[in-house]
Amino acid sequence: MEWTGARYADRPTVEVTTWVAAVPERVWPLVSDVTRMPEFSEELQSAHWVGGAREPVVGARFVGRNRHDALGEWETTCTVLSCDPGREFSWAVGDPAEPSAVWRFALEPGDGGTTLSQWIRMGPGRSGLSFAIDAMPEKEQKIVFVRLREFERGMTATLERIRQQVEA
Repeated sequence: MEWTGARYADRPTVEVTTWVAAVPERVWPLVSDVTRMPEFSEELQSAHWVGGAREPVVGARFVGRNRHDALGEWETTCTVLSCDPGREFSWAVGDPAEPSAVWRFALEPGDGGTTLSQWIRMGPGRSGLSFAIDAMPEKEQKIVFVRLREFERGMTATLERIRQQVEA
């Protein structure tokens, strides 16, 4: 990832893409099952549906528990924003009207397999990163860049683990 100079208010994004040797219908169950996502993520420790939800549908909520060496441990409530089986699954972290982040998996069929992408947009709502920016406003661009790079590395590993699981 190249230096972006982005600030948190810019709602910076990062996206990672891979190709999976399986049709989207085989990839979909892994990217849309939030309870399995901790198998593929270094940071996400657990996830479970709340409020009576049992599966991904627009408006369903789930709680994720995360851990990061520098940021500690935290829990967030997420709301499903899109759920188009075999195509797209996205969710807002925190308040869906002003989320601290929006995450998305996108699947596109082709060449007998699936192009699988994972994307995140930071902000506009406050997040754990906001506290670091508040404490060191002169370092905001570096703080944002470092976190985007961490997301990029984590998403690359997540997509590789998903690919391996699907292709096994």
